[in-house]
Amino acid sequence: MRTPQELGPGITPVELDITNPGHVDALRAHALDALVNNAGIATTGPLEFLPLDELRRQLEVNVIAQLAVTQACMPALRRSQGRIVNVSSISGRVALPLYGPYAASKFALEALSDSLRREQDLPVILVEPGSIATPIWERSLASADALYNAMPPIAHERYGQLVGKARAMAERQGEEGDPPEAVARIIATALTTPHPRTRYVIGRNARITAALAKALPGRAVDKTLTRLLHNI
Repeated sequence: MRTPQELGPGITPVELDITNPGHVDALRAHALDALVNNAGIATTGPLEFLPLDELRRQLEVNVIAQLAVTQACMPALRRSQGRIVNVSSISGRVALPLYGPYAASKFALEALSDSLRREQDLPVILVEPGSIATPIWERSLASADALYNAMPPIAHERYGQLVGKARAMAERQGEEGDPPEAVARIIATALTTPHPRTRYVIGRNARITAALAKALPGRAVDKTLTRLLHNI
């Protein structure tokens, strides 16, 4: 953790493991003007053979822990009339094959965000990035490889080609995605603009995906995604 001297005046670093109840509860002692829920992990793999504990962990980190942090911060946010920014993903609108666990967590985060915004008078804003060049892709690939390699031979027979295509796509996203600064700029906008949108989609590919999902029927989206993967 960086020291207060390194971070500059007015910034207090806090140790926070969002799955640690003690860390989360300690947030209640801090004054807050805004909350940005940005923590997350990405679990991928064929749902037919996915260990259920992996799905539980995915939902625990990306959904339940996000709400726990929000609950802990709500009293301070109400006092300051602050706002909440939840970092979702374009996967919260469109679920790619093999991305079921991750997409499920982001669909759930979007639902919680919408409900929370409609329950009270504080702004709750969703940020939906597409491909962003961050270390999450490298970490998620290593995790996905370990998970897939532990699956039985029949899983490799049925899903080997699809896994190879999805892995190539993830590698490309890690190399060619938009810079993290693109997300940071939108988060800054969401935190400071007087009348923020309820959603901000980030990146050309994400905007195209969102538009296709809105314009096309489900079967057409399925075929489009299948062609996309086959062309990688």
